[in-house]
Amino acid sequence: MNRIDSLKVKIFADGADKVGMLEMNNKSFVKGLTTNPTLMKKAGIKDYEAFAKDILSVVTEKPISFEVFSDDIDEMERQASKIATWGKNVYVKIPVTNTQSVPTYSLVKKLADKGVKLNVTAIMTLEQVRDVVLNLNSDVESYVSVFAGRIADTGIDPVPLMSAAVQITSINSKAEVIWASPRELLNIFQADEIGCQVITVTNDILKKLELVGYDLSNYSLDTVKMFYKDAVEAGFKL
Repeated sequence: MNRIDSLKVKIFADGADKVGMLEMNNKSFVKGLTTNPTLMKKAGIKDYEAFAKDILSVVTEKPISFEVFSDDIDEMERQASKIATWGKNVYVKIPVTNTQSVPTYSLVKKLADKGVKLNVTAIMTLEQVRDVVLNLNSDVESYVSVFAGRIADTGIDPVPLMSAAVQITSINSKAEVIWASPRELLNIFQADEIGCQVITVTNDILKKLELVGYDLSNYSLDTVKMFYKDAVEAGFKL
């Protein structure tokens, strides 16, 4: 774990499973938590507010982000204002556009100027990064969440883009870039190397932390043993 302890990038646990979220909250290397409507749906959450407040009864210090879920800009504002009252450690996630491709920059500015701590999400272009940062309040803490994993899914190397996003966001000392939707543990070290302040990581990736620094020869042997064990248990014959 020495390499993890030396990282400057902050690891935020991403999920909606209560047991998993509270387990991660207890980890010293986890500095915050995030969730979203898709994760909550997968976890079978039915009552959004009840779930959030239940989590917040335990997660009282580390930053945690909850997302609005309306497609109407005015309703987004109402939901954001309500979510912001749930705790001093709460950040409100606002998508960079609605489903009609209408940017939410004016809403970001309005909320930020009211002192609402924001996590502007689903960002994938440097133009979006720039326009979000220009509308954030330099006196209010905020996150600029760039979906590096999804960018990588399109065949584009996200590292240069994420590095540029960090540079753009640096004009606001209260704003931090989140490397969102990572696909592998290596992304944590890539984010750290470019000076990205935060990376959101799901529990399945976090479980791989025990492999950091593991001897590759031993890992090779473990893999061979796994193949052999599974072949025996399957009863394969030729």
